[in-house]
Amino acid sequence: MSTTEFEHRPANERGIADFGWLHSKHTFSFGHYRDLNQRGFSDLLVINDDTVHGGGGFPTHPHRDMEIFSYVLSGALAHKDSMGNGSVIVPGDVQMMSAGTGIRHSEYNHSDTADVHFLQIWIVPNQESVTPRYQQVNFSVAEKRGKLRTIISPEGENGSLSVYQDAKVLAGLFDGDESATYQPEGDRHVYIHVAQGEVTVNGNRMVEGDGARLRHAEVVELSQGKGAEVLLFDLRPNEYPSF
Repeated sequence: MSTTEFEHRPANERGIADFGWLHSKHTFSFGHYRDLNQRGFSDLLVINDDTVHGGGGFPTHPHRDMEIFSYVLSGALAHKDSMGNGSVIVPGDVQMMSAGTGIRHSEYNHSDTADVHFLQIWIVPNQESVTPRYQQVNFSVAEKRGKLRTIISPEGENGSLSVYQDAKVLAGLFDGDESATYQPEGDRHVYIHVAQGEVTVNGNRMVEGDGARLRHAEVVELSQGKGAEVLLFDLRPNEYPSF
């Protein structure tokens, strides 16, 4: 009998920030949104669901000692940083910055008219003061269709991006009869985020923006997708991020 604990995080309970040019939904405490019960999960600290209107963006600002990645759902995001990187991030791309000893960067909507919709996600690193690094990889629809594709892992396995933490991130696309089963190795926690569409996770129906904590996860089953795009975080069995 499974001992997996399932805790639903409904999309409509997330924190909201609206600055005109930016509309952001915060899964966990961020900025002016504070909830003692939503301080992250294991080493996962931030999931911000951001929509930036045409011509808008985040001016140059600093970070240090944080693993930060962007996952674009629609539109295009223009990136520049103090390491000399400049790129445009589109759906299918995953961009990862290890801030380490310190970086400065900006993210702007690449379009003056169309919105860009993306997830900004932070993972607390297991090493401080590392040399900053930048990574960007495109994962095709075929790699994620009806299955879970590893996009981030500690050692950058199978073409994934590397992260300074004992954590993996997998992405999948599910429609109709497509399904996938994931079994973590050892005693692990899992966080599920439904980026788009709807999907059933371990018998629980989840819609766009929903999340779920699965403590001591033995198996994760995804099925009955309806235009679903899902991120699965394989994490250490801790409750909250530590600094």
